[in-house]
Amino acid sequence: MRITLDATPLLGARTGVGQYVQHLVAELPAAIARRDLDAEVRATTWTARGSRLTDLPQEVAQVGPRVPARLLRELWRRGDHPRIETLVGRTEVFHGTNFTSPPTHRAREVVTIHDLTYVLHRSTVSSASVLYQELVPRALARGAHVVTPSHAVAAEVAAFYDLDTSRVTATPLGVELDWFDATPASPAWLSTHGLPTDYLVFVGSLDPRKNLPTLLAAHSQLRAEHPDTPALVLAGPAGREASLANRAGLHLTGWLSTPDLQALVAGARALVLPSIDEGFGLPVIEALATGRPVVTSDIPALREVGGPHAVVADALDPASLATALSDALQLADGPVDRARRREWARRFSWSAFADRTLDAYLAS
Repeated sequence: MRITLDATPLLGARTGVGQYVQHLVAELPAAIARRDLDAEVRATTWTARGSRLTDLPQEVAQVGPRVPARLLRELWRRGDHPRIETLVGRTEVFHGTNFTSPPTHRAREVVTIHDLTYVLHRSTVSSASVLYQELVPRALARGAHVVTPSHAVAAEVAAFYDLDTSRVTATPLGVELDWFDATPASPAWLSTHGLPTDYLVFVGSLDPRKNLPTLLAAHSQLRAEHPDTPALVLAGPAGREASLANRAGLHLTGWLSTPDLQALVAGARALVLPSIDEGFGLPVIEALATGRPVVTSDIPALREVGGPHAVVADALDPASLATALSDALQLADGPVDRARRREWARRFSWSAFADRTLDAYLAS
């Protein structure tokens, strides 16, 4: 059996979807071996630049011609050509890993719907993402099987598109083992990077759905009421946004390597992710793996991932979020508490994610 997947998200900076595809490509060969299946994995990219993937596992081959993603999306929005076999050759399964599942001759279609932001919060997404409103229903009409990064999104997708639950498979994401071994950044490292020793941390981008303005308002409100409130450190793409510099109580990290990011999170009083929508929320499970408390918006996916260890707030209410931040800073944080958070995080593994995805391929 040939399994081909869209690996375009591996080109450029590794966003959440990029990490999703990275771990899928890395873990699928082992998942296939565990089943003793006669199957191979191939990866294709849709780009006019023709970039080659340099870090594919040895068992995974790259296939397909140089074709711009924008052109393909427009053709698939209007009709059923080109079919995927025309681009990549014979394949029994094609996995559209980022909302877009192409038409096929005979291959089974599998499409990942990471979240429903493109229909529920249309004003927060790009024009390219708005096209999912047309592309996703076309794939579903052809019988595509849906995979989602959480049970919460699986339920939302089944309800929104009126799908039988047998057509939707939840494949919860995982956490890299290095996060469990992360140790807090040293005072010297923090000083070198211009960061305080007592801080809350946000890891994410300036994407409107990440809801950073509400977090900034909530943090300012809490500091006004309690001047000893820890500073807020922004990491990830938001941590490199110069326009946010020079605000009282706010610090930017600049670019960080993965080990440095892990150390930063491990030393935080709490991680905050107040998104108005999420498919999973990797920073939440990564922070819990380091033993840190988490504050999240009160939405289904983040409640699922954070479980009993998330302090939740109304995403659109700065006062509610300020209260949640205050509550998190007062949580018990001894060795037993940290161990419990890590134990919860161990429920999520990338190997289990690959096993569940393979289930979807076989069921589709």
